Amino acid sequence: MTTSPTWTAPSEFAAQCRELYGLECPPFWGTPRRPEFPTLGGKAARVMAKLGFEPMPWQKYVLDVALEIDPETGVFAHREVGLSVPRQQGKTQQILAVMVHRIAAWERQNVTYAAQNRTMAKKRWEDEFLATLDASKLYGKYRPRKTTGNEAIIWGSTRSLLGITSNTEKAGHGPPLDLGVIDEAFAAEDDRLEQAFSPAMLTKPMAQLWWASAGGTERSVWLNKKRVAGRLLIERLWETGVHPSAAYFEWFAPDDMPRDDPATWRATLPALGHTVSEAVIQAELEKLDPGEFDRAYLNRTRKAAPPEDPNVPKRMWPGLVDKETRAGRELAFAVDVSQDRSSSSIAVASLRPDGRVHLEVVDRRPGTDWVVPAVVKLARLWSPLVVAISGGGSPAGSLVDALVSAGVTVPEDKEKPHRGHLVVLRTYDQVEACGQLADALNQGTAAHLDQVPLTAAVNGARTRKVGDAWVLDRTGSLVDVAPLVAVTIARWALLTRGPAVLDDYDALDSVL
Repeated sequence: MTTSPTWTAPSEFAAQCRELYGLECPPFWGTPRRPEFPTLGGKAARVMAKLGFEPMPWQKYVLDVALEIDPETGVFAHREVGLSVPRQQGKTQQILAVMVHRIAAWERQNVTYAAQNRTMAKKRWEDEFLATLDASKLYGKYRPRKTTGNEAIIWGSTRSLLGITSNTEKAGHGPPLDLGVIDEAFAAEDDRLEQAFSPAMLTKPMAQLWWASAGGTERSVWLNKKRVAGRLLIERLWETGVHPSAAYFEWFAPDDMPRDDPATWRATLPALGHTVSEAVIQAELEKLDPGEFDRAYLNRTRKAAPPEDPNVPKRMWPGLVDKETRAGRELAFAVDVSQDRSSSSIAVASLRPDGRVHLEVVDRRPGTDWVVPAVVKLARLWSPLVVAISGGGSPAGSLVDALVSAGVTVPEDKEKPHRGHLVVLRTYDQVEACGQLADALNQGTAAHLDQVPLTAAVNGARTRKVGDAWVLDRTGSLVDVAPLVAVTIARWALLTRGPAVLDDYDALDSVL
């Protein structure tokens, strides 16, 4: 699902959202407002207020951008509007406002709404859309037609209508379409609705296709494709300054943002503090499966739970979380690189007073060029017992010479290692390290902070056989397993090579 893992919107985007709308929670990817373009967003916002929903800052922003008018052509600047926002943020109320604005403002408009299926579309049309209109200040300006298969809300003064359709290959085939809305797009497994709607809009200069959804699953093929395309549009917009004909808005929490941190919620849920409280989100966190919470409220794609690798005791991992655990002064660092070299990880292992080993990823960034300077800096600040790295044919092996050149050296006498010396693990060392970590997890002698990249690596790790034993498999694992490899070899280095450094220094101290 990711496009650019390191993407962050320019600071001027957040400043614009704050200045124009008081929006403190801008989308992770969002089309900026062009103030020089007139917009019908304000009129749609007034319709929303008449429906009984005071527009929130994020809704005003989306409406203004989505309904911009190109001053040169006099038509909408955006033929398509994509909205990916977590659940319970006011998406449905905003979509209703857009549709009602369209049928109330223009004559003979054809607006069609689609949801997961026709049954769900009809239920929302009758139980939410029509019920909201009937209870609003707009009551009496329309008439409902409830004939099965021909349902519509018909605006009296314009003769425009709001109907529904099914999610089938025949959907949308009929009269020309002015506004098509695909809601709950996570349920669409293909592009049949888009393929049906788009041709019906060709002759309509003010036509728009809106799609909206919270995060889906790996089976949400169409939604996942649209999200990737929308992210690329925004990144290219900021890179080139050229605005595409589609507007896109996505509120999203990357995997490195903890699900249980209110700061993550404040950065991801634009209705927080307006119609949703932190207490409500906390209650959802406590009752929902973590994957479902991530999908619903952090807008992450829910992935199918992979079968367990019998060699990795991941069931023990949650019980070893200690949010207060910290590295002590005697520690070991380790480096590992992902199979595709897209990211690198530095981990630390440190023996705690209670005998458990603290495991932590202290740095993880894209690429490899940053690793050697970072290790040198960490070594200078912390004076570790050991710095460990996988050698041989591993991806990290290419960094060994650079580390040595930077001063992280292998001791001349292996029996008398110096503090901060480099240990290059061979295959049999890695076999030993992996077995020892599995034992530590099963025996409860490890402690960790539940960091997202490390926990993800544990859950997605796969192993491969080496003789009668095994090692972690970078190629076969379901995620980047480098964070787990790094803590594994850091722990091994601390416990197998660290004591020789301490013994050497203790002997020296006794002489002095």
